[in-house]
Amino acid sequence: MKTPFVDKDSIVRQIWGKADTVLFIFAGAAAEFALNKAVDWLYFTGRLPADPLGRLFSTVSYSSQILFSDEDSALKAIDHITAIHSGVEKSRGMQIPDWAYRDVLFLLIDYSIRSFELLERKLTEKEKAEVFRVFYRIGSRMNLTGIPGDYTNYVAMREDHLQQNLMSSKFTIDLYRQYRKHLGWLRYVILKQVQLVLVPDTVKRLLPIGKFSWIKPLVSIYKFFRLIKVEKVFKMALLPNAYKAQVLKMDMAESR
Repeated sequence: MKTPFVDKDSIVRQIWGKADTVLFIFAGAAAEFALNKAVDWLYFTGRLPADPLGRLFSTVSYSSQILFSDEDSALKAIDHITAIHSGVEKSRGMQIPDWAYRDVLFLLIDYSIRSFELLERKLTEKEKAEVFRVFYRIGSRMNLTGIPGDYTNYVAMREDHLQQNLMSSKFTIDLYRQYRKHLGWLRYVILKQVQLVLVPDTVKRLLPIGKFSWIKPLVSIYKFFRLIKVEKVFKMALLPNAYKAQVLKMDMAESR
């Protein structure tokens, strides 16, 4: 029997095994990708402005694939990601900054925790440390430098990264314009509302998402719908058609 990359009873499988939680992680990633000082790397290939949802979804989907794979398959997937980045670096003739790699790793840890706590319950410190350890293994396999050794130090470094590596720029404005174009007005409004209740204050202040949040009561109602197993109707109605099959697949991931 093959060894899973993440233990079957890990909190990480609970977090990433529900599609709506993963979609909230997606919303957080969409916010920080737009603000990252290294976002020009994503514009270099042309993929992000041409298909921002697909590019962001591929990042989240790859993470999900790794977390629910056996050890060997997960390591191969991580190595494939590393090879893709190396190819982009070679094409541009320069290296992606180490802090940019860390930023993506750090945001996946943070929004895994924030999304689960928003939709489910508060995590214990032990569970948060488990989330960190799993993504630490991914970062280590990618040979990322400067990754903190434990969750406590990660929290401090994450805050420092939020202060140092984010800014509002022409790319921020353009990406949000693209989000609206590809999502449509209603989904775009909901994306911004989710970001308002999900992302750290440092991120919120830099984003073109407004300040007034009305979605919290709706999140509570949605959590009730989850309890009575009727949330899928609303979830599918809000998803772009191109991603419905992938989202349904994510909903079945936890049972694997």
